[in-house]
Amino acid sequence: MKVAVVTESFLPQVNGVTNSVLRILETLKSAGHDALVIAPEGEETPSEFLGFRVKTIPSIPIQSILPIGLPVALPTRKLEYLFDGYAPDLIHLASPFALGSYSAKLGKKMGIPTLSVYQTDLAGFASHYGLNVAHSSLRKMVGRIHSNTDRTLAPSRWACDELKAHGVENVYLWRRGVKTHLFRPDAKNSDLYKKLSANGRKLVVGYVGRLANEKRVYDLKYLARDSNIQIVITGDGPAREKLEKLMPTAIFTGFKSGEELAEIYASLDLFVHPGPNETFCQSVQEALASGTPCIVPPTGGPSDLVTHGFTGYVINTHRPDELEAAVLHYRLRSDREEMSINSRISVESRTWEKVNAQLMNHYSELTTKKIEGIVA
Repeated sequence: MKVAVVTESFLPQVNGVTNSVLRILETLKSAGHDALVIAPEGEETPSEFLGFRVKTIPSIPIQSILPIGLPVALPTRKLEYLFDGYAPDLIHLASPFALGSYSAKLGKKMGIPTLSVYQTDLAGFASHYGLNVAHSSLRKMVGRIHSNTDRTLAPSRWACDELKAHGVENVYLWRRGVKTHLFRPDAKNSDLYKKLSANGRKLVVGYVGRLANEKRVYDLKYLARDSNIQIVITGDGPAREKLEKLMPTAIFTGFKSGEELAEIYASLDLFVHPGPNETFCQSVQEALASGTPCIVPPTGGPSDLVTHGFTGYVINTHRPDELEAAVLHYRLRSDREEMSINSRISVESRTWEKVNAQLMNHYSELTTKKIEGIVA
């Protein structure tokens, strides 16, 4: 099979879209398929990955449209030439926006099946920044983009419902995988935990992800005031300096990956992700795989991942009273170890191998013109 993977984000940018694309490319490689990656032009974008060619399209920074730090590729005839020369069996659109929208139109024109993956709630981000006109326009635009593809995969029930509410048909549930061999409870570093918890005197509460305003990491300031809690923030982004001033007692580790990141997840008592506009939230799944219960908001994909009172808490994280109450409730629980075990069990079967096997089935159905499977 020849798959053109059109993505709105790629290396060296590291985010949820890029990570998902990398895992898909690994699966295609191991299965003996071929792929062509098409991404917005950026500094230091590699020309190949795993032997697959990477082609770039001229782009502009999205900050001029929406301040979330991603480039937007410009529609260009180069894209049609790439499709024509590569002759893919399928076009995979990763979190389609400008580049994905044009690719979907070309796919329809050229008779190539298209599969789109809904991954970024741009309209939700616009609303967070007070851009209400942009919110409405982006919501309609996203609906049109996905309606123009043969099949859409969404990572959570919430995301499926969002798309259907805006008229998108042929929406299927396709969750993300997690590296359960990397993110695991026994990755806990005893020395690190002793240091973070002041030899067990403090509850260690952490966040992992991009440090940007739409993630609402600043909501953790209410917990940072408690001398019995140590806040640990892992990641980087435009809001880091502001957050460091807001929470001077918090520990900022910077960007971490691999075993270092696994140690941090497993060395937390609780994980909090306050962002209300996540279609899935991979960091929550990685925390759960590490045996760390999570506190998440009731909106977005994280509420699909966490079972209230069993693997964490689903609350209004922007309300300090609810956030503080959830942390206190956890601190007083006698079954914290059981909650940790439940967290691990809840996601341990979601390996990338199993999840991407489902994706390969979607590819097969589309390329053989079969429309089968269970619609979410």
